[in-house]
Order: sequence, then structure tokens, then C-alpha cells
Amino acid sequence: MKFSITEIVAIISATGIIGWISTNFLGGMIIWLLSYGIIIIPIILLYVFSIFETSISLLKKGTQENKIKLIAHGTVLFSILTISLYHSEVFKSEPILTAVLKDDLCHYRLVFRKDRTVENQINGFMGFSQTIHGKYKIKNDLIIFNPKPHDNDFIPDTLLIDKQQHAIFIKKDKDGKFINEKEWLNHFEIIEN
Repeated sequence: MKFSITEIVAIISATGIIGWISTNFLGGMIIWLLSYGIIIIPIILLYVFSIFETSISLLKKGTQENKIKLIAHGTVLFSILTISLYHSEVFKSEPILTAVLKDDLCHYRLVFRKDRTVENQINGFMGFSQTIHGKYKIKNDLIIFNPKPHDNDFIPDTLLIDKQQHAIFIKKDKDGKFINEKEWLNHFEIIEN
């Protein structure tokens, strides 16, 4: 089967767009755009050109002549819908508690779910995004993680829930007791119960 130049452009640009969209799982699309703009920007421009060319060609020649291009562009739409569905709440357990902590560069959102899983949704500077999954159990006023939803010691493996203050405290004093006075970066604010 021989492909036309416009079909090749549609296939290459659609593959590039799907690759770029997939970087959402690797820290965020904007970061990758800024890091590899010399590669990604031409792919975006090719894709926009291909969309316009396919639209015009559809009006002139119909769907049978544009089948390859329609499949390429349909695959991009399917990928966008699949990734959006993955990030939505549709297939996840119901959240029972959500808490946020904002610092200068990042916004941390802990989502505790009924099935005893927890997500640490991190959104940061320049479009950075990452979700770290873990498991938890609640014992009295303590949340105990195993594994914890962070890859360093910023969020410890045990937290203190203080429902009166609508906070989840993360810092301990030198005696190992939780500091339950709200200070900068020592607690998550509970936003949903």
C-alpha cells in the first residue's frame, strides 16, 4: 500500500501528539514542551496543518479517500478521551477525605478513598504534575501509610487528624509528639469530609 504525503504527515503528527499527550504521566506536558520544544512544536504545527488539510480533503473527496488520515486523527481523539477517563473519578473508589497543602512551588492534594487507597496529587511550577499512590489505615486519630504516597520524607508514614481544626498534621517535635498548632507547611487543610 502506497501512502500519500498528507497521509504520512497525518500518521507522523498524530503519533507525535499521542507521545506528547502521554508525557502527562511523566511530569506534565508543559514541562516537556519547554524542554523539547524544538521537536514538539513542529509536530504540533504539522498536526494542525494535517487537521485543516483533512477537513478540506473530506469536503472535496469524501471519507473513503481520507480513511488513513481519519484513523490517525481518530486515534488522537481516542487517546485524549482514554487519558481523560483514566484521570477522572469514574473507575476510582469514592473519596472519603481530601486535604491540601500549598507551598511556594507545589500544591499537594491527598485524596483518601473508601478502598483504603490514597493519592498524593502534586501540581507544581511550570505545569508539573505527578500522582503518587499509596495505602493507608486509620487508627484512632492517626493515619498510617504503607506504602506512603511520597517518595521522600516530606510526608511521613504517620499523620495526625485533628477534625476540630480541619487539619492533618505532619510534623513532630523532638519528643516524637505531633505539633498540632497550625504553622507554615506543618499541616494539610481538610477540604472535604
